[in-house]
Amino acid sequence: MDSLEDARALAPWLIELRRSLHREPEVGLHLPRTRDKVLAALDGLPLAVTEGKSLSSVTAVVEGQRPGPVVLLRADMDALPLTEQTQLPYRSQVDGQMHACGHDLHTAMLVGAAHLLAARADRLAGRVVLMFQPGEEGYGGARLMIDEGVLQAARDRPVAAYALHVSSRHWPHGRFATRPGPLMAASACLSVTVQGTGGHGAAPHQARNPIPAVCAMIDALPGYLARTVDPLEPVALSVGSVHAGTAANIVPETASFTATVRTFHTEVGAQLATGLTRLCSDIAAAHGVSADVRFLPEYPVTVADEAESRFGSTVVRELLGADRFEEMVHPLTASEDFSMVLAEIPGTILQLGAAPIGTDHRDAPANHSPRVVFDDGVLADGAAVYAELALRRLAASRDERLGQS
Repeated sequence: MDSLEDARALAPWLIELRRSLHREPEVGLHLPRTRDKVLAALDGLPLAVTEGKSLSSVTAVVEGQRPGPVVLLRADMDALPLTEQTQLPYRSQVDGQMHACGHDLHTAMLVGAAHLLAARADRLAGRVVLMFQPGEEGYGGARLMIDEGVLQAARDRPVAAYALHVSSRHWPHGRFATRPGPLMAASACLSVTVQGTGGHGAAPHQARNPIPAVCAMIDALPGYLARTVDPLEPVALSVGSVHAGTAANIVPETASFTATVRTFHTEVGAQLATGLTRLCSDIAAAHGVSADVRFLPEYPVTVADEAESRFGSTVVRELLGADRFEEMVHPLTASEDFSMVLAEIPGTILQLGAAPIGTDHRDAPANHSPRVVFDDGVLADGAAVYAELALRRLAASRDERLGQS
């Protein structure tokens, strides 16, 4: 049986694993229940398994029986701080935490790939590093795993690195997609705290209210972008939190807001870091208050290697059919900390449509929505694609080496 048939035979077990992960989501870097479920699912396989020191990561190495280089496969494991609002029978049992970005599917897929690869160790021309990563959602888990040595887990550094990511909205069920070059945006957080002078709401002239200054800053952001950034340069800015005050008749001492900023070029990010800081500081001064303005870089641009992206598209087309892949026309404005791996190792991320069969993905709740639903019918194909990326990439490296000898 080939890897696709084997993966589909594993599908009921992978669905059970995914739903178990979905019922008990964990947020951040420390995911003890998730880690233990992954370790249990890998138990009995001939893998070299290590756990993280500063985070609940799992790294497993599949050792091929033939010599060759190293390929890395990544799955993120963490959830989001959301209260689930679906009616799924396996919905989250943890209040305020939800797998709303599909990382439970990624984890189950990579576990499936581990079983497929272990069963094919005799065909494996090299080694495969399986990177089960916590803390993708804003915690820098990839950087921590790199610092702890995931890129040296199989002695030699990987020659290629791949990840899969499901989407409820961008593509039809079962459709894979990627593109070379900028694939996902860099992210930064604009954090502003305005310091005023508190007082009685009936005597506003005796206080310095920070709230109007914050409102003016937020109102000025779109116009600033329109006037200072090339209109052909993609930039996304969204204010995600605003905090001020405790009662209607109290002028508060402070008010604050945070916004996410997404860009695709380093120089644009640097321009906005300077310009937005100056804009907010000047508005604060005009209102007679002061502002602590911080532009905090988070993740760099995710840049997909051209050759590895072409290779990934070929694997999907040959394994599943030409109609199962499409080239992305535009990058996504979401961000990914797999960008930190791709900054050091050539590779790509394959996106996978996972809206429920029979629904129009264009109307589906998006990733990060408390109502998003991902169809675990894609698990087997995802596991097979993970495995085939490693098998075929290692075989290609071996063939190239033989051709040069």
